Amino acid sequence: MAWSAGTVRRRIARVALVVLAAEALYQGIWAQWAPRSFYDDFPVGLSWVRTGGGVYNEHLLRDVGGFASALGILALVAAIAATTPLLIATALAWLVYSVPHFVYHADHPLPSMQAWQLVALATQVLLPLIALVGVASHRR
Repeated sequence: MAWSAGTVRRRIARVALVVLAAEALYQGIWAQWAPRSFYDDFPVGLSWVRTGGGVYNEHLLRDVGGFASALGILALVAAIAATTPLLIATALAWLVYSVPHFVYHADHPLPSMQAWQLVALATQVLLPLIALVGVASHRR
């Protein structure tokens, strides 16, 4: 079975959204259901939240976890349903979240962890852009 270039790009867009869903659900479920652990250890014991300043706020962490989980579910549904409007809306929603988040952390570096953090956050900007390019290319 031969795939057209448009079909390949659309599949890449879907994979990008699945990766975003996994990232969001990892963060979201952890923050929502174990906020203290998330504050102290996210990601994988590197303590980015605690090191970044700010005091522990259970309510805020649970809310952010819920938002991240919701964005992850949206990305997963978009990847499965693969309708063009849903793929575009999901990629745009991710950009609304991830671009300011990336810019904030680029401007507020964490000592000794900045490069790793920016690489991780850059994926949340690049993957929705990849999804948009895949969908836009498919529409032609």
